[in-house]
Amino acid sequence: MNQIKANFVVSAGNLSQCPDFKLPEFPLIGRSNVGKSSFINAITNNKKLAKTSNTPGKTRLINFFNFSDNFIIADLPGYGYAKVSKEAQEKWQKNLEEYLLKRKEIKSLIQFIDARHEIQKNDIQMREWVSAYNLPIFTIVTKIDYISRGQHNKILQNVKKQFGGDVLLFSSVDKFYCENIIEYLLNLCEN
Repeated sequence: MNQIKANFVVSAGNLSQCPDFKLPEFPLIGRSNVGKSSFINAITNNKKLAKTSNTPGKTRLINFFNFSDNFIIADLPGYGYAKVSKEAQEKWQKNLEEYLLKRKEIKSLIQFIDARHEIQKNDIQMREWVSAYNLPIFTIVTKIDYISRGQHNKILQNVKKQFGGDVLLFSSVDKFYCENIIEYLLNLCEN
């Protein structure tokens, strides 16, 4: 597989701490433990690039990764379950909203959905929020390796029906669809 090189650049707690990379940016949004960090590691073929954890809520900052000076991926804290105080969750929410609404470099948001489960209420709420602000977004369905190949198209069509827009399938275990996703991101950068 033709891999793209990537490196971790910096973490930021809020918009004012985010550096100006002058590159297209793709923030990753999704529930805690949906596989955002595993996604970064799989498409770069580097298991240690983004920290992964079985404990939800470990990502607490906006973590920026530079992909061969073509684009930036911003790994955001997951929404949903996290063992942090309500006050900390509200602060994250405020900082993330400011980043998502005011960050000029954002080319498109990427929402992650877990293939093993029905689309969750907080996934729908996030999509409604994104739609209310008319932000560009597409969907990646993760953990597709847990689902039989024969079910892939059914899951793809279900997510398309509920969310619309482009939907891509992904597996960090089998590296299914990694090249398609990188190609998709590079094409977005050119448009």
